[in-house]
Amino acid sequence: MAQGSDEVIHTVRFNQLKSVEHLKKFAESPLDLRKEGVLTPARLMKFSTEAGGYKLLYGTEKVTEEVMQALFDLAKERCVLEEMQRMQSGEIVNRIEGFPSEDRAALHTATRDFFEQPQMAPQAREAAELARKEVDKLKIFMEKIDRDNTFNDLIVIGIGGSDLGPKALYLALQYLQKEDRSIHFICNIDPDDAAQALRGVNLKKSLVLTVSKSGTTLETLTNEALVRAHFVESGLKPEEHFVSISTPGSPLDDRNKYLECFHMWDWIGGRYSATSMGGGVLLSFMFGFEVYWGLLKGANAMDKVALVKDLHHNLPLIGALLAIWNHNFLGYPTLALIPYAQPLSRFSAHIQQVEMESNGKRIDRQGLPVDFQTAPVIWGEPGSSAQHSFFQLIHQGTATIPLEFIGYKEGQSDKDFIMNGTSSHEKLLSNLFAQALALALGQQSDNPNQVFPGNTPSHILLGKTLNPYSLGALLSYFEHKAVFQGFVWNINSFDQEGVQLGKRLANQVLECFAARKGSTKTPHYSYPLGEAFLKHLDTLT
Repeated sequence: MAQGSDEVIHTVRFNQLKSVEHLKKFAESPLDLRKEGVLTPARLMKFSTEAGGYKLLYGTEKVTEEVMQALFDLAKERCVLEEMQRMQSGEIVNRIEGFPSEDRAALHTATRDFFEQPQMAPQAREAAELARKEVDKLKIFMEKIDRDNTFNDLIVIGIGGSDLGPKALYLALQYLQKEDRSIHFICNIDPDDAAQALRGVNLKKSLVLTVSKSGTTLETLTNEALVRAHFVESGLKPEEHFVSISTPGSPLDDRNKYLECFHMWDWIGGRYSATSMGGGVLLSFMFGFEVYWGLLKGANAMDKVALVKDLHHNLPLIGALLAIWNHNFLGYPTLALIPYAQPLSRFSAHIQQVEMESNGKRIDRQGLPVDFQTAPVIWGEPGSSAQHSFFQLIHQGTATIPLEFIGYKEGQSDKDFIMNGTSSHEKLLSNLFAQALALALGQQSDNPNQVFPGNTPSHILLGKTLNPYSLGALLSYFEHKAVFQGFVWNINSFDQEGVQLGKRLANQVLECFAARKGSTKTPHYSYPLGEAFLKHLDTLT
C-alpha cells in the first residue's frame, strides 16, 4: 500500500477529504443535461470507456471532465486500487477495528482465479487452489451423473445469497438448458413455496441441492427436513439423492447424509458466492460444466479490470464513482437497475443484496458513526416492460431517480422477428437508447400534463451478447462496484450483522409457538412481546 495511505484510510473521515470538498462545490451547480449544446454526439462518444467485453456509456450522467477528475482524485485519496489489491491478495479486509468482528479475508475472487497466475500472494494462491479442487471434484461428479443418467430434476434449497445469485444466473443462461433437465427452487420458509416447487416432481429422478454456508440456517434446514420427509414417504433414501454445499466441518458436511459434499469457505460472503460451488453445482447440472467454466473465465477477466491502474478504463470503479456522485453529492437516494434483456429478469434482485447488504452500514471500519449517506436503495425490473410500469414515476414524478441500464448488441435467440423493416431486438435497443435520452432531455409543453422535467442522470453498460463469459464479467462488475463504494466510504462491505437481530427474535417467537404445544426445552417459556402477536392470531376466525 502507498506510503501514507493507512492514515487516509483509517483516520480521515469522508467529509474531511479534500476531494469531497471539491465535489461538494461542483454539486452546487451541477451540469444541466437539458441545456442546449450539452448533450451532443461528441459528448456521448467522449464519456465512454471499454473493458472486459463491456462499454460503459455515461454521457447522460451529470458529470463534466472536472467532476470526473475530482471523482478520480477521491478514489486516489482513498487508495481504492491498493485496497482492491489487498482484497484480491487475501489480506484481512472484513473487520471493524477495535471491536469483535468476523476478522477475515474476502476472497470470492479466488473462486475464479486459476486461469493465469503470474504473481499471486500466498493467501490468494492457497484459496484459489482450494477452490480449484472443488471445481475439479464437481467436474468428475457431473461426468458421472451425465454418464449414468441418474437424475433429471434438480431441487435447490437455499436462501439469501444461496438463492438469489444462483437463480439469477440460471435464468440468464436458461437458453442453454439441457433438454432432459428441470429445476425447482425452494427458498422461502413459507410451506407454500415448497409445496409449489415439489408439485408433480418425480423424486426418484431428482437430485436435491442444499446450500448453507454455516450449515445452520433455520429456513434452509427446515425446508431440507421437509423435502427429506417427502423422499422417505416415497420409499427413497435421501442420502442417495441429496448433495450439500457448506463450509468444511459444518452440519451439512456429512458424507453419511449426502451423496456428495461440496465446500465453500468463511472467506466467501454469501452474496459473493455465486461463482463458488453455490452457483457451480446448479449451473453445471442444468447447462453442463463448460458453461460454468465460461462464467468463471468472464468473472476473472473483470476481476483483473478492477485492478487496472488507468482509472479511465477501470469499469467497476467508474460505476462506483458515478453512483457516489449521484448519491452523496447530488442527493439522490435510490438507483433503478434496468436490464434491457429479459434473461436478466432476476438480476436486479440479486444486485439489491450485493449492494444493500454490503453497504447498508451506519458505522465506518473504526466503529464510528458515519455522517453521510451510505448505500442507496437499489431496485429494478427488466425493460422494456418497466417502461409500462414505474417509468411514469421516473419521468414525471417528484423524485429524481438515476438509472443504470444494461443492454446487448445481440440477443441470445436466433428467432428474432422482422416487422416494418426492423427486428424485435432492434426495437428493444431503440427503447433503451430512447429512455436514456428522454430522461436526460425531458420535454416542454404548453400542456402541463405533457411536461417532462428531464435532467435525470443515467448510464448504460453495453455488451455484445449475454453468454456465460459476459454474464460472469457482468456479475464481477457489480460485485466490485459495491466493494469500491465501500472502500471510498471506509465501511465494511463484507459482513451483514443487520440480518442477525431478526433471526434471534424469530427464534424467541418460535419458542412461544413451541411452548403452546408443550414441545419447548423450556417448559414455561414466555416472551411477552411474541405472545402479544400470537394472541392476535388466536382472535382470527
